[in-house]
Amino acid sequence: MGRRVGIDLGTCSVLVFVRGLGIVTREPSVVAKEVSTNKIIAVGNEAKRMLGRTPGTIVTVRPLRGGVITDYDVTLAMLRHFVRQSVPWFPPTKPELLIAVPASVTHVERRAVLQAGKEAGGGNVHILEEPLLAALGAGLDIDGPSGHMIVDIGGGTTDIAVLSMREMVTQASTRVGGDALDDAIVRYVRREYNLIIGEQTAEKAKMAVGSAFPTEKTEVEIRGRDLVSGMPRSLVLDSWGVREAMSDPLAIIAQAVRSVLDKTPPELLGDIIEHGIVLTGGGALLKGIDESIRRETGVAVHVAEDPVSCVAAGTKTALEQLNVYGRKRRMAGRD
Repeated sequence: MGRRVGIDLGTCSVLVFVRGLGIVTREPSVVAKEVSTNKIIAVGNEAKRMLGRTPGTIVTVRPLRGGVITDYDVTLAMLRHFVRQSVPWFPPTKPELLIAVPASVTHVERRAVLQAGKEAGGGNVHILEEPLLAALGAGLDIDGPSGHMIVDIGGGTTDIAVLSMREMVTQASTRVGGDALDDAIVRYVRREYNLIIGEQTAEKAKMAVGSAFPTEKTEVEIRGRDLVSGMPRSLVLDSWGVREAMSDPLAIIAQAVRSVLDKTPPELLGDIIEHGIVLTGGGALLKGIDESIRRETGVAVHVAEDPVSCVAAGTKTALEQLNVYGRKRRMAGRD
């Protein structure tokens, strides 16, 4: 028998769900390849360890940006690697794939994901929007006419949607997510302290002391290259500075949430006030992000249990109901 496989193909990480086994893969969306031959050297965790540490003959790339494919060949190699790693017993049986995409993807981007899934070894390949899958993975009951609001803060995009009767009633996407927060920290440290740091260092600072809402001041030591002398230098960075650095991208996310609320029918707004807003995605782990959005909207905000896994977990429900989601949304691309 063939397997049904759900894939959260994110800008920062890839999660793979296999029906009957659960989430079997959780690795970074990073690929290392030789510059001269384009030969793939490493994928996932092994490739991420090489970021910023490779010789000139090897380059590490993230083939997805803003939630969409920017390097088709590398994405294909990465997707094929994760599919075969997760479902090692094919061929002869090709697995059925369900791939999550941002709500804002264009028709061309959608076709690229379908084609990559098929070339990676999928039989029937389906795609479904991340906010809907995140809502399913968070355990929200979106079958009935009651409204629920989901804010999925990923690495490359933030998808916001109000859902009812298995559909997105209103939605907005902004290509601002965890990566934008990291980039903002990199720029802040360079501007304020004349220190050049890498994206991994910025991410560690964000996870260690970053917050979206004022908290008690904490500190973290970071290391980089002095912009003037070119020599290595350490710096103690505090949480207040990190919050200041992230203020602009966080404001963009808050504005996107408000814009969806502004477009939501009044009847569904009452449901959202009752149920609250649910946060999913890696960005939901940022300290104080729930309180920050609550202050901006006046609506209660809840962080989903295991928010990083919600989209992948949501593929479980969607795969079990392909007769509903597949036919209704015409997701399938067949041989």
